[in-house]
Amino acid sequence: MIRVYRLILVNQMSKYELLWNWIQENGTDSFKLTFDEIEKIAGIPTDHSFLTYKKELTEYGFTVGKISMKEQTVSFERLKRR
Repeated sequence: MIRVYRLILVNQMSKYELLWNWIQENGTDSFKLTFDEIEKIAGIPTDHSFLTYKKELTEYGFTVGKISMKEQTVSFERLKRR
């Protein structure tokens, strides 16, 4: 008897997908957001996992620039089109 298993792929949102979409739709090439602003947009507290998730942002045409712990800001920059 052969058993057939069906794999159901669930489209899981990234932890920061709300933020990535906001950045993509922002219309600005380079800007800064405070940690508080990021938390409000993303709907979650900013924590060390941001450093892991930030690589996802390139899929949205942006990159994370400088992260300032002193100023509690993150700069974002649009990737140059080739």
